[in-house]
Amino acid sequence: MDDPVLARLAAIKTTPTPELKTMWRELYGAEAPPYNRRYLESRLAYRIQELAYGGLKPETVKRLDALARNVENMDPKARRIRNDRKPIAGTRLLREFQGVEHIVTVTIEGFEYQGRPYRSLSAIAHAITGVKWNGWVFFGLKSAGRGA
Repeated sequence: MDDPVLARLAAIKTTPTPELKTMWRELYGAEAPPYNRRYLESRLAYRIQELAYGGLKPETVKRLDALARNVENMDPKARRIRNDRKPIAGTRLLREFQGVEHIVTVTIEGFEYQGRPYRSLSAIAHAITGVKWNGWVFFGLKSAGRGA
């Protein structure tokens, strides 16, 4: 290989762990954390590239700091709630129930059904059926069994 950076990156996979920890001390100026080998490999590979080609742009660092501050300032209970399964805002969910088609639009704050905002799909499923339903199951986003 002509590129010394690529050669160093390729060598990481076959370097013994004690040598990776030595490399960590050289590149980071601190002791290696007690994480698994894969973590060390990925962080060392990033650091080698960062030193050779430069790190994140200052505006990217500012944006990441701002996002982190927003998360830190959130209500701790809200931080624990997993929102990664919620469909993207603007998504339309269709469900036919008793011969009637029902359309729900996903919003940033929650959901909209028949022009009214709702915080949960379960509330919408209850409004449609008159009985308590798991909204994710009712709209087919999750099976009635386990998992999504």
